[in-house]
Amino acid sequence: MNGRSVLVIEAEAASRRLLHALLNRSGYRVTLAVTGHEGLEQVAMMSPELMVLSLTLPDMPGLELCRELREWTDVPIIMVSDDATERTKVNALDLGADDYVTKPFGQEEFLARVRAVLRRARRDPPASTLEIGHVRVDQTTRRVTVAGREVHLTPTEYEILKYLMINAGKVVTYSTLLRTVWGEAYAEASPTLRVFIAQLRRKIEPDPDRPANILTEPRVGYRFRLNE
Repeated sequence: MNGRSVLVIEAEAASRRLLHALLNRSGYRVTLAVTGHEGLEQVAMMSPELMVLSLTLPDMPGLELCRELREWTDVPIIMVSDDATERTKVNALDLGADDYVTKPFGQEEFLARVRAVLRRARRDPPASTLEIGHVRVDQTTRRVTVAGREVHLTPTEYEILKYLMINAGKVVTYSTLLRTVWGEAYAEASPTLRVFIAQLRRKIEPDPDRPANILTEPRVGYRFRLNE
């Protein structure tokens, strides 16, 4: 029993019961909310360690609630929905959701996603040195090494790698990465990003054609693999 607190904001009664039973059986302390406004009140009162947020709520869209929450809290959010379209998933991730699970979902898969999101949230804030697997980034000197071998990155490649490693384990959408590295004007310049990712992979991957570090989430974005 780990006793970590989870707030479930879900209007659909059957889904709410399933999520409550599944999380409760796994040792989480579960609080339920039916509407967006009720969910906001619960977040303020209980400061949960994780939120499971439905895309469809009776008083506001789940995406709008996600956006509002991200203005004042960094509590991890897993969105659940029967909408499997790419656009909706990308929107949710861009607004700050940590994961997006499509209904119906396998119970073990859902619990694995919960554990993964909580594990990422427990990581310490980015230090002056980022090190995951064989890749090491010294943010003070901007020195990058792979398996002890120094590699030269351009300033843009360095910024891409640093941002992906800071958010290791989380899907970073194309538009988020473009805005962060190049600025708002480049939010739709995905072909440019793909070129830089390819160059970066050639420098840090053992096999650039089968990347083990910078993974592609098709039509959504990239994820730096977090060692389990």
